[in-house]
Amino acid sequence: MNAKIIASLAFTSMFSLSTLLSPAHAEEQEKALNFGIISTESQQNLKPQWTPFLQDMEKKLGVKVNAFFAPDYAGIIQGMRFNKVDIAWYGNLSAMEAVDRANGQVFAQTVAADGSPGYWSVLIVNKDSPINNLNDLLAKRKDLTFGNGDPNSTSGFLVPGYYVFAKNNISASDFKRTVNAGHETNALAVANKQVDVATNNTENLDKLKTSAPEKLKELKVIWKSPLIPGDPIVWRKNLSETTKDKIYDFFMNYGKTPEEKAVLERLGWAPFRASSDLQTGADSPARAV
Repeated sequence: MNAKIIASLAFTSMFSLSTLLSPAHAEEQEKALNFGIISTESQQNLKPQWTPFLQDMEKKLGVKVNAFFAPDYAGIIQGMRFNKVDIAWYGNLSAMEAVDRANGQVFAQTVAADGSPGYWSVLIVNKDSPINNLNDLLAKRKDLTFGNGDPNSTSGFLVPGYYVFAKNNISASDFKRTVNAGHETNALAVANKQVDVATNNTENLDKLKTSAPEKLKELKVIWKSPLIPGDPIVWRKNLSETTKDKIYDFFMNYGKTPEEKAVLERLGWAPFRASSDLQTGADSPARAV
């Protein structure tokens, strides 16, 4: 083999290697992203709340961002586990499950519109109910129907399950009848006197001021939990680093203009803050409970 051929082959090999190692070829960037939205309300209500935010995200990232809905929280967790969901809004308990079981990683946290660092779980009854406090509820529970939350809900299931039931050595099964549903469904069921008492949270009750103000007037809060940290935003660990950087930059800078603030206010939030898996770690409220 003459010197010219050897030199040519060497150049070709070096060119091929440098091409493979260049940033443009180092990782496959996502061409579309699916954003998981937990079923705190009906899809009919959630979609218009989230669409402006996802549209802004799409413009900033330069890729299609699709809303991903499921009938329960587990559907979003499983979606992330099988790479069908790339980013998701979770509660603390469902985020913990996503981190543990679905290759998720916390990177941001919601902040309440009023600046509160979290929200509260509540128990609600109809305004005409003779039940006015937790003692009333516990004394009469065997005669009452109870609307419990989604089993992966922090405020709808985990927190009341601990502070209301476990700490009082009773069970949700002590009620005459127990059903499980999302926050919106439970609130409407109490307002319409279809169940006697149900779990909910302060963020969802605030949303009812807009979505169903007449139903909100039918509700009475009889118990409020300790503070629950703001909701985690989680991405798949195996997203490309380039995509993660763009997503993080979007979340950390979103909400600075009046238009963006209005979008967040519709979701019940102020601008996001940075977070990490420590939010679902060993010392987190979700694990402590």
